[in-house]
Amino acid sequence: MVEETVHDWERVDRLRALADGIGRCRRCPLSRHRTRAVAGEGPPDARMVLVGEAPGAREDRTGRPFVGPAGRFLDRLLAEQGFRRSDIFLTSCVKCRPPGNRTPRRQELTTCTSTWLLPQLRLIAPAVTVLCGRTAVAALVGGPFRLADHHGTFRRQGDMTYFITYHPAAAMRFAETATAMRADLALLAARMGR
Repeated sequence: MVEETVHDWERVDRLRALADGIGRCRRCPLSRHRTRAVAGEGPPDARMVLVGEAPGAREDRTGRPFVGPAGRFLDRLLAEQGFRRSDIFLTSCVKCRPPGNRTPRRQELTTCTSTWLLPQLRLIAPAVTVLCGRTAVAALVGGPFRLADHHGTFRRQGDMTYFITYHPAAAMRFAETATAMRADLALLAARMGR
């Protein structure tokens, strides 16, 4: 995934530079509404990156990904399969909270994904990138298609491997979706040797 050999210290420096850029970014209208940009967090050499849609209210206040109710629910689902949050790089398609928690618009997704998310993924070079929800799938794999027909599957695009599942916010609201997401994460755990 990385075109050149990147030493750990270089990766840390480059990720920090991306995070600094994200914090100053004004490339789309979302920057006007944010309290804090949410670059993401986790090990710079994580084997797994987890991508959500956008920061919510708590994420916007703290500048940290997946710290609201959906994040706590996600932590529980991951722990059930032997994953530790501290081993995963967590981020989102757009780095600023959309007003009223609306779905990010196409231009916002395209701008943020190409400018920030893809460079993060190329630098971290994970074994797998977990796409949580329709927005993340649309931003990185394309679409449209029904998430219900594709969750629990791996997709290879170029030099990246994606795993498709539901967003934890949806799984919190619907028992059937939670059951499906648990099964998806069990498949992921088996593939990752957990």
